[in-house]
Formats: sequence, structure tokens, C-alpha cells
Amino acid sequence: MPTDTLIIIFAKFPARDMAKTRLQPALGIEGSTSMARQLLSHSVEQAVATGFSVELCVSPAPNDPCWQMLNLPESLQWSAQADGDLGLRMLTASQQALSKFEQVLLIGTDCPSLTETRIQGAAQQLEQSDAVMIPASDGGYVLLGFKQIHADLFSDIEWSTASVAAVTRQRIKALDWSLILLNPLHDIDEPADLKYLPVGWLEKI
Repeated sequence: MPTDTLIIIFAKFPARDMAKTRLQPALGIEGSTSMARQLLSHSVEQAVATGFSVELCVSPAPNDPCWQMLNLPESLQWSAQADGDLGLRMLTASQQALSKFEQVLLIGTDCPSLTETRIQGAAQQLEQSDAVMIPASDGGYVLLGFKQIHADLFSDIEWSTASVAAVTRQRIKALDWSLILLNPLHDIDEPADLKYLPVGWLEKI
């Protein structure tokens, strides 16, 4: 497996009453904020545990004092999210990463089932494929990995809708890239998603 792999985690600071607000009917304001912070910490821990380089691409920028509150690992690389929609932000970060690394895995902070083992497995698939995807059960994707980049993967996509993964797969096919599709996982966005949390997570809130 190439060691020249970068995991980019896209994250917004989990600010009170601004993070995971759709969970508030079930968890309240404090509970939803706590869940957002727990999900971010989990994503970082699992990514770092792979042994790959990990970049946290954040909003607000890394020099904002808010990030000092979270006690994140010192091994992290940090970058600021570019301006524009999510697609442009991911494209910009991916272009910069591929100038230094052979392959890139993009992940978010919404999926507690995205473990070190699953991330390593996805990276390994890039030995025999141009791209790898772990879909989300809501129609998005939990992980997207690749060895080259094209703007079509991220342009003119309605983000946060049920069509994101399907449209991305169509774009990959149109580029004549090979794609390995792994089993879908569940994001935690709505109260109905809480049943997919690992045992013990709700007790930590």
C-alpha cells in the first residue's frame, strides 16, 4: 500500500447552536453540540490511526482561537477551506494535495462507522482502481479517494442532497476512470440516524 497517501478531513468548528442543529429535537442544543464534537474527534482519531498523513481542512481558518479548545493531535496538518461551494473547496484542497501526495482520500465528520480499518481498506483499493467511494445511506458519500483530479467530480452538484453519490459516479464513468464502490455507511444527521451510533456514544453526551 502506498505510504504517499493524504487523508483530508473537511470540518467546520462545532460551535454551540450551529453544529448538528437537525439533531436538536432529540438531543437539545448542548447535546447536539457535544455530538458534533464527538464525531469530529472520532474522525480525526480514526484517520490518524491509519498511519497516513492527515490534513484537517477547516472553517474558520486554522489560526482562529476556537480550534485551540478541542485538543486535537499535534500530528495533524492544517489548511483553511477555500472560498466557494463545497465542490470548489474540495477541488482546491485536492489539487493542492496531489501536488505532494500520490493519492488522496476525502472524508467528512458525520460517520462514526468510518473506522481506521475501513479507511485503510479504501486506500488499498486505489492500488487497482482510479477511484474508490464509500457511499452514505442518504445518497451522499462518506469517503471519496482518487489518484488524479478533475473539476467535473465537484462542479454543478447539488450538495447535501440524495443525488450526490449517483452524480459523482456518473462523472467518474464519463471520465473513463475505474471505480471501486464499497459498502454504504450511515451519517448521523437526523434524529432517526441516532440508532446507527456505536454502543456508548449517547452516554458520553
